[in-house]
Amino acid sequence: MRWTADGRRDPVADDLLDRLTTLAAETIFDDLPAEAVHAAQTFLLDSLAVGVAGRTGAWRDAAVRSALVWGSGAEARILGDGLTVPPATAAFVNAYQMHCLEFDCVHEAAVAHVMTAVAAAAMAESERSRVDGQRLLLALVLGVEIAAVLGIAANAPLRFFRPATVGVFGAATAVATLRRFDREGIQRCLGHALGQVAGTMQPHEEGKPTLPVQLGNAARAGLNAADLAQSGMPSPVHALEGRHGYFSLFETAFDTASAGRRVGIVWRVTELSHKPYPTGRATHGGIEAVLRLRARGVHPDNLLEMTLSAPPLIHELVVRPAREGMDASYARLCFAYAGAVALACGRVGIEHFTHDELQRNAHLTLAGRFTATVNDEPDPASFVPQVLSAHLKGGECMSERIDALLGAPANPLSMEDRETKVHCCVAAVYRDAGRSARLIDIVRELPHLPDAAVLLDPITDAERVHL
Repeated sequence: MRWTADGRRDPVADDLLDRLTTLAAETIFDDLPAEAVHAAQTFLLDSLAVGVAGRTGAWRDAAVRSALVWGSGAEARILGDGLTVPPATAAFVNAYQMHCLEFDCVHEAAVAHVMTAVAAAAMAESERSRVDGQRLLLALVLGVEIAAVLGIAANAPLRFFRPATVGVFGAATAVATLRRFDREGIQRCLGHALGQVAGTMQPHEEGKPTLPVQLGNAARAGLNAADLAQSGMPSPVHALEGRHGYFSLFETAFDTASAGRRVGIVWRVTELSHKPYPTGRATHGGIEAVLRLRARGVHPDNLLEMTLSAPPLIHELVVRPAREGMDASYARLCFAYAGAVALACGRVGIEHFTHDELQRNAHLTLAGRFTATVNDEPDPASFVPQVLSAHLKGGECMSERIDALLGAPANPLSMEDRETKVHCCVAAVYRDAGRSARLIDIVRELPHLPDAAVLLDPITDAERVHL
């Protein structure tokens, strides 16, 4: 990494692509602060566990059957399964599984799940290339950095499905890092990533499993971009800020200069948020407020109406009616349903999105008492503040305000809660409780491991799978 005479990181280039490619090419593991390494370990563990639980997700088997016809090979493994497949296929399926339960970590300012495609692509590549734990962690940090910075640079409401559109660049960077590309190779890699960017918000609008498919495609495209770059094939040089580059095509307003000034100074992996509930992140403030009100005595039998005042982003993403016959993909993105479950059950878990649970008339009726209004928050990427007001049948009104979502850096999950989530996710597939404990231990020792692929050993065989 380049440094100025006074010991500060050098502003290495004039445009964002130059800054990002130079950072990726010149950063080594020893440049990373301890908090960035720890965050990479923490959210890798979360992503792998959530990916195992995703083995149970809706339409997952259909995604696997489709992916198996794309090529032959047995170099990489699928989470929670005994299948071995080509690396690009593993990247696709594992990213699908990481996202299909809406349980994967998120970068709130970027409004994107920036670890999902990165982790899936990096794990697939690590099985083919056999890299050590430090190299894998470096690849994750850099991949998340690139994806998050692209999201942060945008300052307009979502136009495309940003987790996928920035995810392909992050995945490509992670794979390029594992393959030790130089600066020119990384630039070619990102140029080829531009040619494969895709991700529409229509599946989010309708609540369709095409959302995790798009993240699977982003992970797979990251490997494809690296393959093309490694062949020496030229690609667009101005992939990000060119006249037809990423920002001009996919974002309506952006500030790349501001985003670029902090590249390599604030490591974005340290800004990731855990998701304590398997629902869209935009539902989490409301869920937390419901649980607080429930603890204060609000229950379905005394509730007249629940009203959420929230930023425009929340309305765009999760304010929608709970509908009879809705499937899990829709319900996970429906605050009214998630809030009703939280009030009725005192928690929101994976088990609340099965077919039988979604048909419970009591939940649907209660969801009909949830309404929402837009507050005056001007930031199009803001999840807070939120205020939830419970209007009771006796005439009383009780409110709770949320200024930081649970799981965010300002309101983090405890280590106990993080590990409980890991145990629960792995237990959704494997009866052996020791598997999640072994996974936690391996991730903890990752910086010292000569072969990062051993991460998958406790969570990728078919023994004791119970589905």
